[in-house]
Amino acid sequence: MSTLEIKGLVASVAGKQILNGIDLVVRSGEVHAIMGPNGAGKSTLSAVIMGKPGYVVHAGQVLLDGVDLLGLPAWQRAQAGMHLVMQYPSEVPGVGITDMLHEAFSARGRDTHGLAAAVAAEADRIHFPPALLDRSLNVDLSGGEKKRNETLQLALLQPKFAILDELDSGLDIDALRDCARRVEDATNEAGALGVLAITHYNRLLEELHPDRVHILVKGRIVESGGPELADRLEIEGYDKYLKAVRL
Repeated sequence: MSTLEIKGLVASVAGKQILNGIDLVVRSGEVHAIMGPNGAGKSTLSAVIMGKPGYVVHAGQVLLDGVDLLGLPAWQRAQAGMHLVMQYPSEVPGVGITDMLHEAFSARGRDTHGLAAAVAAEADRIHFPPALLDRSLNVDLSGGEKKRNETLQLALLQPKFAILDELDSGLDIDALRDCARRVEDATNEAGALGVLAITHYNRLLEELHPDRVHILVKGRIVESGGPELADRLEIEGYDKYLKAVRL
């Protein structure tokens, strides 16, 4: 059992403070959804947790099994068990997905025997066309194909915790179902993936069933609840929270 604990996190980017004290605990096998209006700090939260350059942390901790990640470079956070599924996956010309995964496995001290077969099996599971496995990473792929590719990587790397930064962005119904269900399955498999899912829409949560839903407004979590909270947001929106929060 692993635990990701965010304590009093305050952070800024480009001289503007975005996060104003985030407290959150996610455990193995749990799915926590982060929802909020544009500019609330959702993507900033993912960037700070993963160590994206340009963000300044003023206070707080991000603890993975008691170890503060904030003092580690991004690659060490990944090796410790963190993983980010990006909203806009990067294209890497000249590097194939199996080659990339081979290096990632080697860096983690994992056996690469049978990796190509494992990649093929995961691709089939999420309906990622086998022909695309021979292309450079994400190059000339559609938005849905890129997200399937990201999901495939997540499934094979088997991190302790995954941050999904708008996994549902740009996906059609079939791609959304395939990707969300694969992540959901990973929360119930050996290792019990913990998930922090950033999303604007309830449609992702119809497939990736959250244990908790958190509303982020102006860099603060202003309300937390069960899945019914996301249903309520679909009807009410964020207006009452925006009016209530003062910095």
